[in-house]
Amino acid sequence: MMIKAVIFDMDGVLIDSEPFWKIAMRNVFKTVGLEMNFDKARQTMGMRIDEAVAHWYAKEPWKGKSQEQVLGEILEEVDRLVHEKGETLPGVHETLDFLESKNLKIALASSSPMGLIKSFVGKMGIESRMEVLRSGEHEEYGKPHPAVFQSTARDLGVAPKECFVIEDSVNGVIAGKAAGMKVVAIPDPENYDDPRFSIADLTLRSMSDFDENTFQKLRAM
Repeated sequence: MMIKAVIFDMDGVLIDSEPFWKIAMRNVFKTVGLEMNFDKARQTMGMRIDEAVAHWYAKEPWKGKSQEQVLGEILEEVDRLVHEKGETLPGVHETLDFLESKNLKIALASSSPMGLIKSFVGKMGIESRMEVLRSGEHEEYGKPHPAVFQSTARDLGVAPKECFVIEDSVNGVIAGKAAGMKVVAIPDPENYDDPRFSIADLTLRSMSDFDENTFQKLRAM
């Protein structure tokens, strides 16, 4: 396969923000009487946050705050926590160096709102390395729908079959495959053995494991 571009998910792939999403959701949902444990948070992992809020409102309706207010508070809390404690994940800068050496186009496609995307890539110092930043907030449907990846390929000027995606969530892997792209999954350790990740083309334990061998395997598929 001719590979011309790579599309990164952001949360849990480039930056260790997933735990902070869980904390922010737990803290904010608690203010409206909804107990959000980590098992519940995992159910909506990879979904757009407005869709996750709507999902939980449909299941356990609350009073006192609108869905928009809850959404805004979660976003503010995540941004604060990531800027205080978030770190770029191991292997990210080295993988970007490697992909640039292959003259690939590099993009980011995230379910997070564009404001958070720009905030997080600024913190990581990688905005100049991304040819395209794409937010799922601008799509009619979020992941696992493939729209955000299809739009990103269009922005890059490449065919979906010429892209591969790096994802950490099952919803993201489904979206990448549905877009007609190869998918490298890097699940968090507690979900590494989830059988649903078997649909990914390759599964790694860390971005640090992405190397020439990985790249050649993708090209051969």
